[in-house]
Amino acid sequence: VQLVESGGGLVQAGGSLRLSCAAAGFTFSSYRMGWYRQAPGNECEWVAGITSAGGNIKYADSVKGRFTISRDNAKNTVYLQMDRLKTEDTAVYYCNIDYGLGCNALDAWGQGTLVTVSS
Repeated sequence: VQLVESGGGLVQAGGSLRLSCAAAGFTFSSYRMGWYRQAPGNECEWVAGITSAGGNIKYADSVKGRFTISRDNAKNTVYLQMDRLKTEDTAVYYCNIDYGLGCNALDAWGQGTLVTVSS
């Protein structure tokens, strides 16, 4: 499993960012994919998940209505559109397969992309 996240950066509260994650080393189109994040001093948190064909999407309550997950199976890429960002969204964001079991079920991670939201 190879995962390369990109698109993070510094943004003011209320702003937007779009994260991308390029996947390789497995049959991307067969797997539910998810976004996760880890803020300093906090445990890893599942943020959003999308089924293999994109027909079923779920969000953590903390991001519902502000974040949108999508995927392009032709490009082996999953996206996270983040709008109306809050300071508490500051974290390193990762993508990975979503088995519905949270972060601890996964052992192969990319480098992540840092999102910093300033007040």
